[in-house]
Amino acid sequence: MLRSFALFASLAGLLTASTLHAQVSFGGQPYGPKAAKLGLPNAPLVEMPAVEVDAFMAEDAVREAQNIPAPYRFGAPLPTDLSLENSGAWHQLSNGDRVWRLEVACPNALNVTLIFSEYVIPGGARVFVYNRLGDVVGGFTAESNPGHTELGVFPMRGDRQTVEYIEPATVAGQGRLRIGQVTHGYRDILGDQKKGLNDSGPCNINVICPEGDDWRDQIRSVAMIVVGGSGACTGQLLNNCSSDGTPYFLTANHCLGGSVTSWSFRFNWDSPTCTPTTNGPTNQTVSGATLLVNSAGSDVALLELSSAPPSNYNVYYSGWDHSGDQPTAQTGIHHPSGDIKKISHEEDNATQVAWGSPSAQCWNIPSWDSGTTEPGSSGSGLWDQNGRLIGQLYGGAASCSFNFDDNYGRFDVSWPLLQQYLGVSCGDAIDGWDPNGTSQVPFDAGITSISQIDENVCNESSITPQVTIKNFGSSAFNTVTVNYELNGGAPSAATFNGPVSPGQTANFTLPTITVANGVNTLLVYTSDPNGQTDGNTANDDRQTSFNVSNPGALVTLQVKLDDYGSETSWELTAQGSSTVIDQGGPYQDNQEGTIISTLFCLSNGCYTVTLDDAFGDGICCGQYGNGDYWVIGAEGDTLANGTGDFNYSTNVTFCLENVGVNEAALEDGLAIWPNPSTGQFELQLVRPMNSTLQLVVLDALGRLAAQRTLSAGVSRSSVDLGELTNGTYTLQFTSGSLRSVRRLVIRR
Repeated sequence: MLRSFALFASLAGLLTASTLHAQVSFGGQPYGPKAAKLGLPNAPLVEMPAVEVDAFMAEDAVREAQNIPAPYRFGAPLPTDLSLENSGAWHQLSNGDRVWRLEVACPNALNVTLIFSEYVIPGGARVFVYNRLGDVVGGFTAESNPGHTELGVFPMRGDRQTVEYIEPATVAGQGRLRIGQVTHGYRDILGDQKKGLNDSGPCNINVICPEGDDWRDQIRSVAMIVVGGSGACTGQLLNNCSSDGTPYFLTANHCLGGSVTSWSFRFNWDSPTCTPTTNGPTNQTVSGATLLVNSAGSDVALLELSSAPPSNYNVYYSGWDHSGDQPTAQTGIHHPSGDIKKISHEEDNATQVAWGSPSAQCWNIPSWDSGTTEPGSSGSGLWDQNGRLIGQLYGGAASCSFNFDDNYGRFDVSWPLLQQYLGVSCGDAIDGWDPNGTSQVPFDAGITSISQIDENVCNESSITPQVTIKNFGSSAFNTVTVNYELNGGAPSAATFNGPVSPGQTANFTLPTITVANGVNTLLVYTSDPNGQTDGNTANDDRQTSFNVSNPGALVTLQVKLDDYGSETSWELTAQGSSTVIDQGGPYQDNQEGTIISTLFCLSNGCYTVTLDDAFGDGICCGQYGNGDYWVIGAEGDTLANGTGDFNYSTNVTFCLENVGVNEAALEDGLAIWPNPSTGQFELQLVRPMNSTLQLVVLDALGRLAAQRTLSAGVSRSSVDLGELTNGTYTLQFTSGSLRSVRRLVIRR
């Protein structure tokens, strides 16, 4: 697949920077990242005292060795008193609005967490928090923590953060903002810097793995909690008898400390791959809650979140069972050691015990058949064989090296306290509730994704897509009709053969589909599960668009950024068409001179690249950088270029001719592997060439990086490009009049 790649950042860094903007916020942008353009002075800096990290780590080790139930501590809380009156600096804008800014630094911290002990924001005012790495959260308003005068912000990477308060002239003087605590993060709970993800024990299992297939709904109910700005626990949303979406949230009593008003809750922090572990969304958070009831007798705490998670979080409200009946199998879902979400299973019966100090009535897990728990898992749910919650984790000795003896506070013992909130009209047990779902019907098949199609299909005349089918109904089905249409043409159909149980998914490969040059749209939809009428057609269909170039040639767009990459974006269209073939941006700030390269595969025709600047001052020329952009052909030739000297928008048009002449024979029979590689790779030809094979290697700027000549008559050869640095390269192979182009990523 031909995708955009940035020369200045890894994919993980891009994801972190681009996904932070939604944290319990209501949009907008702060002024600070554009302070120089707006004439804002530097934000005054407050440096927090140094932290003896080794002493904190030693204390943590002692508590863990003694199995003392407590939140998983990741940071050192530093009390402070920084307010609009005694810190920072105000600046008057030309429209009469005022901006207050303050930068807070914790030297050598891996992350920083802020708690606003006083948070009163009038209508129209907003609060932003951002760092020098390009991460921004906000704007926070009065609705970010309704009914409360405190606000906790989820940890942000790096050792310093800037707080910005924007107050309209119409509400001047009405806001109150005070930072009461700054947490110096000495453990990386963001999976971002000093450690990799999956830093919990190696026996822990990502929830996306097959072990989680039967628990997809319950997984969506579980959230990681930042407790008091410096500790981590786990908890889960609970359904109530009315199934009305009241955000009741269950965790452990021993996780309580300070006010839950300043707690933050992160949902759906799940690895998208089973192995290796990769980062998931970090922006799906809610701030603040109210403590409803708690008890040490079953180590339970029931909260109500300050607001229900938005619909795009796609959460689930777990069902429960307060009968006290002994379960025959148990499952735990949790965030061990503040890590990405994991799952554990035990197939033997749990037993009732009294455990801990203070003593609590618990379900005891004698050992885990798969997975385990760790500090940070505290408060996480225990579900029975019916998928209903029966307790929350108090503590125990379990770990990857000693996977025995965990204890969960019993839900049935907690019930007398909980029933006034969860309701008594639904009997001993209730199933979960999906706020984005519909009433479950017996037969309901749907499509959740379409894959195995490149965004740019290059030198191919067909595709073989794969679709993921999900059983949303209450009954298993053995067959379902999968219909598909290309570009609104006549529908075709294929039959999928199961079985697929309720809640489960299955992949199905469609027959090969012939595609035409240009932008194509594929629509796929299900019908007739088990020969029955589908009870819910809302989830039946998916569609995807992709560009086809056959024959195609590789073209590179290079954009040299100014210092405000967040203002820069572009799109590629075919001349005379408004359909976007590809697009990119915005990018990170403070990357002046960085070149962003994007590779396309295009066929004969004319195309337009349009470059936009949101601020209206282009990408050059002056104190903020001298940006420009170039369109480069497969041979390194310049097809078009433009300066960065424009206002809001500029464009260039380029044309391709004679693409694909005499390329098919070599294109169809050439393969390289591995890719990515360390620079050494194998070249395989279906049939030997009659003449020598010439290899020209171009770097991301289209410059000659290396050349090789391979002997005639050879069908397989080892190629060594070990002298090249890490990066993406274009490989041009020619033999006589035959030609082929491949992309190679060198990564060590």
